[in-house]
Amino acid sequence: MAQVKLSVGNRSYDLACPDGQEPRLEMLAGMLDSKAREAEQVVGSANEARQLLLAGLLLADELSDLRAGAPDPGKAAMARTLEQLAGRMESLAERLEHGVANS
Repeated sequence: MAQVKLSVGNRSYDLACPDGQEPRLEMLAGMLDSKAREAEQVVGSANEARQLLLAGLLLADELSDLRAGAPDPGKAAMARTLEQLAGRMESLAERLEHGVANS
């Protein structure tokens, strides 16, 4: 199992992944980080959970647009990946929000 350090929304995350998957996770984290920075301009950096939730929603919006387009197999694979990533981010945002609320 490989280890990869990802930076998303001004935070670093250490993640285990199958060997050889590090570049893919770094690419996906880069996409998410880009959306997190976009979200930060809307919500500011005061509430990290909301920032990550909005980033996930922005990715889900792009996914929705991809699904509405032409049925390109490459796009379909990317759409599935984005859908999985958006679901994971929503889950992470919920956990962060509950953790912040319970602190």
